[in-house]
Amino acid sequence: MFNRAWLPTVAAAGLIVVTGFTAACGSNNPKPQVPAPPPPPVAQASVATPRAPAPDPITVLIDASQQHFLAGERELKLGHLEQARTEFDRAVELLLESPYGARSDARLREHFDRLVDRINAYEVTALAQGDGFSEKASEPASIDALLTIATFPKPAPGAATEKTVKADLAATEHDVPIPQNDRVLAYVELFQGRLRDYIQESLTRGSKYLPMIHEVFRAEGLPLDLAYIPVIESGFKTNALSKASARGPWQFMRATATEQGLKTDWYIDERSDPQKSTIAAARYLKTLYNMFDGDWHLVLAAYNGGLGRVQRAMKRSGREDFWSLSDSTRYLPRETREYVPLILAAIIVSKNPSQYGFDITAQDPISYEKVLVPKAIDLRRAAEWTGRSIDEIQALNPELRRWTTPLKSEYELKVPDGTATLFKERLASASPDELVALTWYTVKKGETIATISRKLKVSRVDLAEANNLSTKSKIRPGQALVVPRAPATLLATNSRPAAPSAVASRSLSGGAPMADDAPRPRAAAQPVAKVVDNSAKTVTYRVKRGDTLFAIAQLFDTTVAKIKSLNRLQSNRITPGTRLKIASGN
Repeated sequence: MFNRAWLPTVAAAGLIVVTGFTAACGSNNPKPQVPAPPPPPVAQASVATPRAPAPDPITVLIDASQQHFLAGERELKLGHLEQARTEFDRAVELLLESPYGARSDARLREHFDRLVDRINAYEVTALAQGDGFSEKASEPASIDALLTIATFPKPAPGAATEKTVKADLAATEHDVPIPQNDRVLAYVELFQGRLRDYIQESLTRGSKYLPMIHEVFRAEGLPLDLAYIPVIESGFKTNALSKASARGPWQFMRATATEQGLKTDWYIDERSDPQKSTIAAARYLKTLYNMFDGDWHLVLAAYNGGLGRVQRAMKRSGREDFWSLSDSTRYLPRETREYVPLILAAIIVSKNPSQYGFDITAQDPISYEKVLVPKAIDLRRAAEWTGRSIDEIQALNPELRRWTTPLKSEYELKVPDGTATLFKERLASASPDELVALTWYTVKKGETIATISRKLKVSRVDLAEANNLSTKSKIRPGQALVVPRAPATLLATNSRPAAPSAVASRSLSGGAPMADDAPRPRAAAQPVAKVVDNSAKTVTYRVKRGDTLFAIAQLFDTTVAKIKSLNRLQSNRITPGTRLKIASGN
């Protein structure tokens, strides 16, 4: 019989076996053909799979800690201080809570020391705006660079440019007169060449503001062509600041802005608010239009050079037309003579950019919801509570000069669409200490703004304006002044290793414990909410979330008993926001 048990062995040997029966013709008993005996089984070498080495627990621990630190960095870049604090704290806690400790191994010790140094560096640098009083950075206004370029020889307009502009002006309706002269055409030529990238970026950025600008200008009865003035003035950058201190997309000088109803103080500069500054620009342009009897070219000259300067130039020259007035170098400065054709060329290109080789991808119009904030709030809190980045919150509120809303007045904060309800809920449940970190100073008898500013080493003007005062304002003993100084960290004030309960990231409103042998900071800095009175050798400290009396005592080189006695505390319980008097170093 056919032995089927052979098949696996044969197959395993890689052989092909053919079986069959041979039938003899006319035979009733066919004889089966028995296959040849199979070769002996081939022994299979048993290959043992090597076991992967067990993961090094120290490496795993360091990697896990590092992942939390990197997550903290990402949150910090978004302005999410609470989430960043949580991640930084966890990066430290993993080391402290592990069975190996934070410093038992050389690798752990190196990672721990570097980790604390990096967190501390973020507190002192990246979080230097901690109290919201550091002014936001501005960008150079494009008008300065463009008018500098305008003083250099310009390319002669080519035949193709002249032909394109002629056809464009014939086909496109303009509500500001645009002459087809060489001075205007030269700038159209320049826009298509050397300044192509600038025009492309300006029009792309401006596309999100133009619907609003057109709406305002229609309501004011102004030519819509004038909506393109910011292409030249600022490139539609809300934080643009010129060498002459003009600010915002419409580049208002402070005095002119005040005349047009824009608020400018230490906290707010409405020249940077796109809508408010556009309304002010519309009103100002209408005023100039009425003063120059409807001549838009003279209006543009006055917008740049000033009303008085243009009026004096007209009186001296006896000329009432911009083009004849600007033919001579005697009456108007060169920048003003170049400004008007520069604006007119921008209007030509901006209305039909594709005809001049530009491909503009329109951005969605700015949209937002408004929430009335009764007290000062750090914009990074708004970012956290709406789940957006700090950049987005600042972009919606560019008129805020600092990282906080005004200290002593309510403010209507703009938040992204769909986030107002969540923001209101978080705002309603927040404690005052969560809204903004502030440093306070209590005025003593005989002190003035000047003497306090010298004592605290802050600007006298900043100290006054942060408290809605003038530098000559009288102050009274017991009056509380907010100190416009970015706080550093409690960790940075400690001159010796921190106690186990001291925090790793105090500026982030945190509570990650530190080890007894935590490294010393490399530079001392002014602590959060701490005001030193050198004469009395006491400090006033505002309690932060996660603080304990023991940690505070360690930081100020005193004892829990002394803190309790000085503040008449009956227990060790302290709550965030409480101000404690501390006799330091006793």
